[in-house]
Amino acid sequence: MTQERLFSNQRLIKLIIPLAIEQGLTILVGMCDGVMVSSVGEAAISGVSLVDMINAVILNLFAALATGGAVVTSQFLGARQGERARKSAGQLVLMSGFIGALTMALCEVFAVGIMRLFFGSIAEDVMAAGLTYLRITALSFPFIALYNAGAAIFRSVGNSKVSMKVSLLMNAINIIGNAICIFGLHMGVAGVAVPTLVSRAVAAVVILALAANPKQELHLNKEGFAKIDGRMMKSILNIGIPSALENSLFQLGRLVVVSMIALFGTVQTSANAVANTLDSMGIVIGQAMGLAMVTVVGQCVGAQDPEQVRYYVKKLMVWSYALVGLSNVLLITFVEPLIGLYSSLSPETVQLTKQLVYIHAGCGIVLWPAAFVLPNALRAANDVKFTMVVGVGSMFAFRIIGSWVLCVQLGYGAKGVWAAMIVDWVCRAAFFVARMASGKWKAQYKPT
Repeated sequence: MTQERLFSNQRLIKLIIPLAIEQGLTILVGMCDGVMVSSVGEAAISGVSLVDMINAVILNLFAALATGGAVVTSQFLGARQGERARKSAGQLVLMSGFIGALTMALCEVFAVGIMRLFFGSIAEDVMAAGLTYLRITALSFPFIALYNAGAAIFRSVGNSKVSMKVSLLMNAINIIGNAICIFGLHMGVAGVAVPTLVSRAVAAVVILALAANPKQELHLNKEGFAKIDGRMMKSILNIGIPSALENSLFQLGRLVVVSMIALFGTVQTSANAVANTLDSMGIVIGQAMGLAMVTVVGQCVGAQDPEQVRYYVKKLMVWSYALVGLSNVLLITFVEPLIGLYSSLSPETVQLTKQLVYIHAGCGIVLWPAAFVLPNALRAANDVKFTMVVGVGSMFAFRIIGSWVLCVQLGYGAKGVWAAMIVDWVCRAAFFVARMASGKWKAQYKPT
């Protein structure tokens, strides 16, 4: 049976390692941004962190669209329909460029309104820093949307090395640019935003140029862009829209609860921002496993082989638990020196940050893979409506309402928000494990 498997262990490792490096680079750059901007002051780091919550909603929209494209393309590849796979890749790029440009325009026009809507009660210096950061980073939205589309094309064939290398280039430009603009040119918050714009523009151009190379197993061609294929776009959107709604509403929920934390002052806001950055280090390998799950399960679905779907879901979940557990144990072990990288934090902020990291890392070992890696298997099998309903319902019931009760009404602040977050994880994990075990996902199994 080993020879009949679509993915050998070696091929899985070749897929996962570059994805983990790519995700890790993203986290590293986010951490470097925070460390560098912390030298400007707590108002700057608070403003940037708040806008990053808005940006996360938007970037998850682009990522979900790319996931839809990756699922459809992977299924065509699994079914050995190369021409349709190339057509779906072209349509994904078209949609990504349009949605990225539209989102950019809306954010530029309504920047003040967006900030006032979510963070109207924050201090004026924090608001000013946030507006500067939002207006500049919004210009990068078309580029990051196109980069995600290009990365999805390469992941669909199991070639994650290309997106890793382009990500390395993008993040190198970002980090070097940050150092020059913040410490050399003394641009303040703008010194973090401008390199982000430049690096994403370069990454988009490079990855699309590589994707257009006809020597690639799956490449962009004129036929894919010649005209809009409504049926193909619908196939992508059937996966992408539920995922986009789920992921964007999930991030929107995080944004709402951060606005609750903001009521308690800069210490709570800064601690929450730093803890979010550090905690992302504990789940970076889990995020990579989730992306790998889309490619692997998608190709198994395209090959009409549900037995291999079950086989690879079990294997990848075992790997996820082992690696996420190790990552979080290391995070707990080295949390103090990591927090020490943020030079301007007050002792109160440091103490609260440490407590929040312990909550996230400790519970993440048990719950995070089932809550966030497993649903990608369901999405790749076209069971996207179930994951959307569970994700959105749990987020509203526990993450938002629970946070309002624990954070605002009972006065626990950021700790209350994070306690509500853990309850949300429990709910998601229970539903997704039950769905996979029941086999009901196979009712949605027919390939796109």
